[in-house]
Amino acid sequence: MKDCPLKIMTPGPVQVRENVRMARSLKTTNSDLDPVFYEEYKETCDKIAKMLHTTGTVYILSGEGILGLEAACASLTEQGDRVLVLDNGIYGNGFADFVTMYGGEAILYQKPYDHTLDVQELRKYLEKDSNFKYATVVHNDTPSGMTNDVMAIGKLLHEFGILSVVDSVSAMGGEELYVDEGKLDIVCGGSQKVVSAPPGLTFVSMSPRAMKAIEERKTPVASFYCNLLQFKDYDKKQWFPYTMPISDIYGLKVAIENILEDTEIINRHKTIARAVRKALIEGGLTLYGKNGYSNTVTAFCVPDMVSDKQILEYMKETFGIMLAGSFGIFAGKMIRIGHMGENANVKDIKETLEALYETLIHFGVPVKKEFGKTFLEAIEG
Repeated sequence: MKDCPLKIMTPGPVQVRENVRMARSLKTTNSDLDPVFYEEYKETCDKIAKMLHTTGTVYILSGEGILGLEAACASLTEQGDRVLVLDNGIYGNGFADFVTMYGGEAILYQKPYDHTLDVQELRKYLEKDSNFKYATVVHNDTPSGMTNDVMAIGKLLHEFGILSVVDSVSAMGGEELYVDEGKLDIVCGGSQKVVSAPPGLTFVSMSPRAMKAIEERKTPVASFYCNLLQFKDYDKKQWFPYTMPISDIYGLKVAIENILEDTEIINRHKTIARAVRKALIEGGLTLYGKNGYSNTVTAFCVPDMVSDKQILEYMKETFGIMLAGSFGIFAGKMIRIGHMGENANVKDIKETLEALYETLIHFGVPVKKEFGKTFLEAIEG
């Protein structure tokens, strides 16, 4: 198979660094039986914990990021449990499906999808009703590029005695995230976003409170693969619940090391994201959100006179650059640029914006300023 000829500038999966690809090609062993691999797995979990600023337990699961979200809900939810689903985006709403399929009662706290959650409004809501076992919240809702202040929300939920489950799949590494400081109980990440490894792994951090809640369930978890307790004491028992994808974990370890070595990673994501937004706005495009803009993905509304498919196809065929549309209620309405992980560099973003400018001009869309030039000015200024 030939190398992919496209520059992948989507909001995940993203481009993968050479040292990660090389790590995935290392000679493997039997991951069920070799004690050396158990150490390798634990070291990788410890590095993830360091990235998340947590002393909690971290597990790596074999499966895409969605698996982590379902595993959190499966492990916590018992029949009739009331669960608060903080819904200001497609993935925020999606948590309700996981809650109900495991017998819980999902109570939707619905807010506009183009606004970040207001913590004080949430406080007022909880003052009237806080009878929830746990609450779910999305750190960065990728379909719309909206972020929520999960640390402030985590502290608020903790104050009311409510466990928190956080989807940080597309934010982790590119947004500020101090898990212990934010009193966050279960936080889920994925390999293919800011972490910049190939898709296929999810990882979860668990607070002692979350672990205790799962251990003290009255009924068994209604799943094997999604039962986080299956991983408990894996290092002492020298036993995994299923054969671990050893090459994926070799690559993940190096990808996490890349992040830990990059002391400016958050600032870099912030700077590039702000410059992208400035370039698009001054060029005459409309961003989807009203606030809560993401460090890792920018979503802009598809201009009149052209469709999302026309833009995406022309970018691929003419410039070899892959962007993303959106889906669900946003299908056909917006284009998304991923500036996360390996994609978050000035050279690739500048080339992407220059190509986007030429694409819109090709389709007769009036553009006020050249995106690439404005982007560079914002970076250098």
